[in-house]
Amino acid sequence: KPYTDESIVKLAKSGVKRLAVVVPSFTADCLETLEEIGLEGRDEFLENGGEEYKLIECLNSDDQWTKGLVQIMKDSCPLDTFDL
Repeated sequence: KPYTDESIVKLAKSGVKRLAVVVPSFTADCLETLEEIGLEGRDEFLENGGEEYKLIECLNSDDQWTKGLVQIMKDSCPLDTFDL
């Protein structure tokens, strides 16, 4: 808790007209982010008085993110196994 869908409806009903949603727990878009939070969340927000809804994309394959992830893997691996 709080559940995302309930929070989206509550915000719309409280008078929030514009909402941008980011899902920091996901590093790549999946059905949950695209369908549930992106489409269903938008519909719930608009149906309850909101006017503009935007799902901020996950990091996906952003160059800076993938380089950082490779570096984390290199730093965490005890063996010299990376030739990237």
